[in-house]
Amino acid sequence: MVVLATKVTVHGQAREQALDGLRSLVANTVGDLDVEYDVGVRHDDFPTVSIEGQDAVIARNALREEFGEITDEFREGETYVGTLQSWDDEGFVLDAGREVRIPTDELGLGQGRPAQLVERFGLVQHLPMRFVYGGERDSRLADEERDRLYEWTRGTGRVNVNNATRGEVRATVNRAGHAKDIVTVERLGLLEQSVVCREGTDPPGLLAAIGPHLTSELRCVITT
Repeated sequence: MVVLATKVTVHGQAREQALDGLRSLVANTVGDLDVEYDVGVRHDDFPTVSIEGQDAVIARNALREEFGEITDEFREGETYVGTLQSWDDEGFVLDAGREVRIPTDELGLGQGRPAQLVERFGLVQHLPMRFVYGGERDSRLADEERDRLYEWTRGTGRVNVNNATRGEVRATVNRAGHAKDIVTVERLGLLEQSVVCREGTDPPGLLAAIGPHLTSELRCVITT
């Protein structure tokens, strides 16, 4: 079984739709392999994929590569994925199957308090993020995670969204009449998306247009 490093944080009909979407993503990843699989959700909202068949090892590795994995074993200096749970003046807290605190000094995202960094980089709750486990020492954000976030600020601007599928966000942008103002909707997690703006599109204006139609946390990434 593989526990995927993304969360199913919605309920009711929205949860069923999210799981249907996840089954489609899993099928796209392992559908050509000789396996049978079943998708479920743990008590802590992390989805699970049970896999059997001749290509089970290959399939598990493919899912780990695509989504990241929640594991019970951590080794100092190794890179893992957790979802952004909370932040305070002391740093970020990630959920990687257990709480992992990233102190402010180990974020590597420049000057400012954690709350200011959340706003600057457009971070939304439950965003999957890579970190290096510190063992007896402090854990830190992985270099590839820092590079990804800085790259966002060098682009054309973004609006990041949680608690919505990629299809829902794309449909909302279209319904608001802004399809021509975006490049794509990039999937960050199962229910965490990033609307990539075209050059000349104002991210706060786009947020204002789509925000009323989504039961989500939305944040802008303003280019520097």
